Amino acid sequence: QMQLAESGGGSVQAGGPLRLSCAASGSRRCMGWFRQAPGKEREGVALTSPSGATTYYADSVKGRFTISQDNAKNMAYLQMNNLKPEDTAMYYCAAVVTSEFFPPTWCAKPEKYNTWGQGTQVTVSS
Repeated sequence: QMQLAESGGGSVQAGGPLRLSCAASGSRRCMGWFRQAPGKEREGVALTSPSGATTYYADSVKGRFTISQDNAKNMAYLQMNNLKPEDTAMYYCAAVVTSEFFPPTWCAKPEKYNTWGQGTQVTVSS
């Protein structure tokens, strides 16, 4: 069974950077980062296919966040730049098994993700 473990959360001032990491185990997978702020629904922030050829970004983070995978190390990353107080949330690494026979858009659909890490808190102060 696939397992995910996040690291790298913390507190940062507005405008600063932060990098989240996710260690993954298991088979070929799409990887993603979701977040949930208090009183809000969980939202997909950044998603990627195993090769990185297909990505999805929420409008609120486009141009500031970058998702990447290192398949040799079974790692996924979320580089967050120019952080804003509204980025404050619990961030979750997520994954879903994929296949070369699946359409490229499979990994770009937040509703497909079904495996979750424990979460790591990101707090951005103004």
